[in-house]
Amino acid sequence: MPSRSLPIDIESLHRLVIAQQAALLSRDVEIEKLKIELARLKRMQFGRSSEQLDQTIAQLELSLEELEVSESEILAPINLHAPISEARKPARRPLAENLPRETVVHEAPCNCPACGGALRAFGEDVAEILEYVPSRFKVIRHVRPKFSCATCQQIVQAPAPGRPIARGLAGPGLLAHVLVSKYCDHIPLNRQSQIYAREGIDLDRSTLADWVGQSSALLRPLVDALRTHVLGADKLHADDTPVPVLCPGRGTTKQGRLWTYVRDDRPSGSELPPAVWFAYSPDRKGLHPRAHLKNFRGILQADGYAGFDKLYNDTDPNHPIKEAACWAHVRRKFYDIQVANDSPLAIAAIQRIGELYRIEEQIRGQPPDIRHEIRHARSGPLLDALYRWFKDTLAQVSGKSELAVAIRYAMSRWKALTRFAADGKIEIDNNGAERALRAVALGRKNYLFAGSDAGGDRAAAVYSLIGSAKLNGLDPQAYLRHLIERIGDHPINRIEELLPWRVDPQPDLANRLAA
Repeated sequence: MPSRSLPIDIESLHRLVIAQQAALLSRDVEIEKLKIELARLKRMQFGRSSEQLDQTIAQLELSLEELEVSESEILAPINLHAPISEARKPARRPLAENLPRETVVHEAPCNCPACGGALRAFGEDVAEILEYVPSRFKVIRHVRPKFSCATCQQIVQAPAPGRPIARGLAGPGLLAHVLVSKYCDHIPLNRQSQIYAREGIDLDRSTLADWVGQSSALLRPLVDALRTHVLGADKLHADDTPVPVLCPGRGTTKQGRLWTYVRDDRPSGSELPPAVWFAYSPDRKGLHPRAHLKNFRGILQADGYAGFDKLYNDTDPNHPIKEAACWAHVRRKFYDIQVANDSPLAIAAIQRIGELYRIEEQIRGQPPDIRHEIRHARSGPLLDALYRWFKDTLAQVSGKSELAVAIRYAMSRWKALTRFAADGKIEIDNNGAERALRAVALGRKNYLFAGSDAGGDRAAAVYSLIGSAKLNGLDPQAYLRHLIERIGDHPINRIEELLPWRVDPQPDLANRLAA
């Protein structure tokens, strides 16, 4: 701005400086947004699971968050006065129509403040703000009037409504909230007890633990139906993760395992509902997955855990289970080498694998026959070239190097790794199972260990219901409340009617928010 155009009063100069600072910061915000977009485009180019780019994006988003907060803080003084130039206005999305609304009417004076004349209405201005109302407890009193017959003295009274827990204090909504807080939001019961105490509700940890145990027992028939549905698929994703389990009376922990089995054929265009079933075991012996999958027939996509090996038999064409391996595991080995020593050969391997992932991005959601046709034409030649590159590279590097180990891992599993190219229903990796286990990994950081083997089994049951609700686009808390309200009186031979894709608990959620 030319010096002759500058304002002469101190307040205007102060606002001008602040506005220029905000403009510079706004430019920095846009630069960070462009950096994030560029990093995301690079991730799409090099594959969905580019860990280094994921870390870069996370750091950029934190930087952007700080810049946006600082920008807002600088702009605040400008908004208190008439701005010299129009401040940057971010695009605002409308508030969701399903949110409950409370109307506050601000009445105008009865007479004109200028002349005292009568006022007539000719319209109104409406502005909405989004407010947060803390969660609250309420007591529902079930009153059942008694009547007696004047003729025969018969006492007549409405039957008592059922309770989720016999003679229990908690309603379905509270039980669902406790379960979701523990297994979805990863808040241990002792912390939940402290949170409730701040709201004036005395619920000790042992009471909450009793509710969790009885609720999981109530939901057990539905978990069994969920398992039947999952294991009835002809393709499964499988994985496992450790769970520390307390050894009673010894004050130490042992290593239990949570196994996950995911049925999800949406990437190959299927409209069959997805679902996940978790199972707990006190150790990682191979007998557990063999017991879980004893009646399964089809493709099992898993990592290289030796416990799964006895489930496969590629020499027998009639063997019920065929192996499909995971390219994400192969890629991760080269990624670790690239991070450690910036190996050009590791980078070349990652780029070649990224070419396979770019094809998968383009055919996701297509029916199996189209996926097979495109893979045969485009992925097949890339796989053949990659195998030759592995052989040539293995002859050039030390046999004891980490790069040689990664290459031999891929070549030893080549038939299982390339099976996806011959079957349009198979995925390129096992990320479906790994995504299902993320909730367990987050919870493990918070609650540290399960209290017993029985606790691990309960966790597996609730994880199954919450995970399946999420896969079907349902709010887990609304779904669990829907179940707990109904399952006690629901006919056991029609339990499948309560599976996530057979119910719509969203009206229940809307009613709860409006209450």
